[in-house]
Amino acid sequence: MSKLGLQLLAYGQRQREDLPGVLAEVKEVGFDGAEAGGDGHGLLPAEVLLPAFRDAGLALTGVHVGYADCADEARLTDHIAFLRQAGSRFLICSGVGDSGSLAGYEAAAETFNTVGQRCLDAGLTFCYHNHAWEFQPLEGGRQGIQTLLERTCPTVVKLAIDVFWLHISGVNPAEFLARYADRAGYYHFKDGAKTPDGQSFIELGQGEVDLIGARDEALRHLLDWIICEQDHSELEPKASIGQSFEYLKQIGL
Repeated sequence: MSKLGLQLLAYGQRQREDLPGVLAEVKEVGFDGAEAGGDGHGLLPAEVLLPAFRDAGLALTGVHVGYADCADEARLTDHIAFLRQAGSRFLICSGVGDSGSLAGYEAAAETFNTVGQRCLDAGLTFCYHNHAWEFQPLEGGRQGIQTLLERTCPTVVKLAIDVFWLHISGVNPAEFLARYADRAGYYHFKDGAKTPDGQSFIELGQGEVDLIGARDEALRHLLDWIICEQDHSELEPKASIGQSFEYLKQIGL
């Protein structure tokens, strides 16, 4: 059975101002762990993160960083050391240096192969987190995601598969999970809908994303964590994540 975690993005700035209080709510709702980072403001110091997670009785599912954190050797070394100290396994990266050209994805693929090997050597797993922009056509109609998947080693570069952004990009989540099962093991379950202005974020089970199909396919393969992620909500964070957690339990996760 997979474990359920929460991306702390749901709490916005409060995760930086009152991390112990936030994690207490995450634990009370019922999640097994939480993912740190991913809000564009860098990670909180280890001396803040580690005691807060320990005291809350939650696992740190992984840390989410940007491309610059992976391309910079010193930052990468620090992140690897932190994950090992935390007893966590996943280093998750969003974005490439230049998402507007295939050359940018080619350069990123080289970086990711190096990062992935360093993580593997340290007993960790490196994952690339997709959004929708990797699926936009570039030169010759080719997608950046194709370049990343073809030019990275499946053994060292895995995917943190975000099913919402697959849906927004016009890709069926279950079909993608099936095709790239050898790259998977860490999942972001997010729900929402396409809008005239882009997209909206909605609690799990209330949007357009085929979460049942994604669940069925994910459970056919080895996985460690399914992470609930919601960028914004009209509800208070605890009410929002509570609704999403109940949905995950209702569908057997």
